[in-house]
Amino acid sequence: MNNLLLSFRWKVVGLLVTTLGVILLITYFWFDFRFKIPVFAVYSVFLETKTLEVFRTNFADELIMLLLISGLGLIIFSKEKKEVEGIDQLRLNAFAKALMANIVLLLFSVLFIFGSAFMAILVVNILSFFVFYLFFFYTGLVSRRRN
Repeated sequence: MNNLLLSFRWKVVGLLVTTLGVILLITYFWFDFRFKIPVFAVYSVFLETKTLEVFRTNFADELIMLLLISGLGLIIFSKEKKEVEGIDQLRLNAFAKALMANIVLLLFSVLFIFGSAFMAILVVNILSFFVFYLFFFYTGLVSRRRN
């Protein structure tokens, strides 16, 4: 597994990209941050259906998701500063727990959340696996260091 991971330096880049994404997310919701640019849509349905078309749209929400997904991905797929014995098992355990937590979140959402709130949960679900993984991995790493 270790040979599939990026250098530790990419974790720093991931932290910076994720931080920028969180800052933009805050400005998006609190200060109504928006900017329109031309985009190419393979398929888009909003007020009208568009296929293989270029049109102007607010790109802020797409930019925020790109920054958060790529930043969290870089953090997850980067080595630790000190790669110790057994860290691969810790990664595997964190992956399994994150997957289970994500499935529970989705099942709960399907049963108890409806309408546009469910769509919001699906957007959150894109990032929740990353967050669950990082939570389980670093709590496992901290408890391992204490023992």
